[in-house]
Amino acid sequence: MGLSKLERRRRIKKRIRKTISGTADIPRLSIFRSNTEFYAQVIDDKSGKTIVAAGSLNNKEVAKGTKSERAAALGKMVAEKAKAAGVEKVKFDRNGFLYHGRVKSFAESARETGLKF
Repeated sequence: MGLSKLERRRRIKKRIRKTISGTADIPRLSIFRSNTEFYAQVIDDKSGKTIVAAGSLNNKEVAKGTKSERAAALGKMVAEKAKAAGVEKVKFDRNGFLYHGRVKSFAESARETGLKF
């Protein structure tokens, strides 16, 4: 019997997190998507602190459009906040989600705004 979606995502997440860890110089950009919302945060794992965080829930700037358009707007917002906080380069942690759809539009938008990963 095959794996369920959640078990598959947990395995991928575990495999990714073995190699990706954020530092003060290059923090980790972690995302989470639910059925309706999208969240992202830039994390320094060495000190255990979140540098920048944003989400689509109760966010007026990201409220309009399709889910992919809202994820792209959130990617732009996170990249602008990160640059204001002095972060130019990050390690992208897709948290076990496939690089497709909302995850891809978020990443491309963040790259276009100037965040390097």
